[in-house]
Amino acid sequence: MAGDRTRAIHVGEEPHRHPHGDVVAPLHMATTFAKESLGEVEQGYVYARTRNPTRDALEEKLAALEGARFATAYSSGMAAIATLLLALLKKGDTIVAGDDLYGGTRRLFTHVMAKFGVRVVYVDTTSAHVLAEALEEHRPRILWVETPSNPLLKITDLREASRLAHEVGALLVVDNTFATPVFQKPLELGADIVVHSLTKYIAGHSDVLGGALITNDPKLHDMLAFHQNAVGAVLGAPDAWLVLRGAKTLPLRMRVHEENARAVAELLQDSAKVKRVYYPGLPDHPGHVVARRQMRGYGGMVSADLGEAGRAARLVECLRLFHLAESLGGVESLVEIPALMTHASVPPEERRRLGIGEGLVRFSVGLEDTDDLVEDLTRCLEQL
Repeated sequence: MAGDRTRAIHVGEEPHRHPHGDVVAPLHMATTFAKESLGEVEQGYVYARTRNPTRDALEEKLAALEGARFATAYSSGMAAIATLLLALLKKGDTIVAGDDLYGGTRRLFTHVMAKFGVRVVYVDTTSAHVLAEALEEHRPRILWVETPSNPLLKITDLREASRLAHEVGALLVVDNTFATPVFQKPLELGADIVVHSLTKYIAGHSDVLGGALITNDPKLHDMLAFHQNAVGAVLGAPDAWLVLRGAKTLPLRMRVHEENARAVAELLQDSAKVKRVYYPGLPDHPGHVVARRQMRGYGGMVSADLGEAGRAARLVECLRLFHLAESLGGVESLVEIPALMTHASVPPEERRRLGIGEGLVRFSVGLEDTDDLVEDLTRCLEQL
């Protein structure tokens, strides 16, 4: 099988697929496709919500990167997640989910799905004992895991999570946005469905929204594809084309993200101004051993607890190369305070219980020169 770099460049964009031998997948803008006879009305491309050649090319590439058979693409990461929940859940079903999740995912689970009679139980999925008890007690339809998680970068053992989920008849869904398929392939570790916010590392340039669901199971894929069309939150052709372009350099970019993130994590760890650093590539990270076993790299996300809100605010407002902004995974470095930004919708008491205090700072470390990022961060730490 071809390597990640080869698949990222070639899959879905083979020149023989196109009448003019295009080496780049063309952007197909048509929303409807004419037929020469009534006997052809259900053949091939019919309507762009159902299928579009540009989106097809991207879905092939995404599946190939995850080592999977099938992928469906959506207008955002949250659109992908919402469509998955509509496809798989009914009134009375339960989700067991990791307790450290992206705030938007938790908001959807808690405030939207609850209206439809779906219950969500949050547990520490890094503990096999805690997870096993929760799965046995609640018998969920879905076990939902982020690893590394957002924003505390917890690591869940996916082989063990898969084993435990399948013992009780649950599907294991893994949000692989932070790791990307370059550093982690959850389907190889037993996951049933992989979720991506394409907005982040896979597109990689902070200029397009997108989401994806990826699986090897044909029945699950058929359900997801039906709901992709029925719900209609599909990725438009121009956005699909931008994600295709960004994905070609994903394997190259991830190595630099990781190199820079490691330098940032080590600098923060050595600073007396920082209480704790969260980065799975550090040997003292609680999930380091598991991460080393199931990941091919540790990613570009780093979080640090500065102990108090004022110190965190002074740091993020001092930095010049790390822009103060939400989102992550672009070529530029970003910094944010989760309690005030990405996780503001999580109740304060829950944030405190999880360790997401107002002194916690999350870094999305970009592709700038390592020395420049270190200099920027060093200067601001010295001013605290």
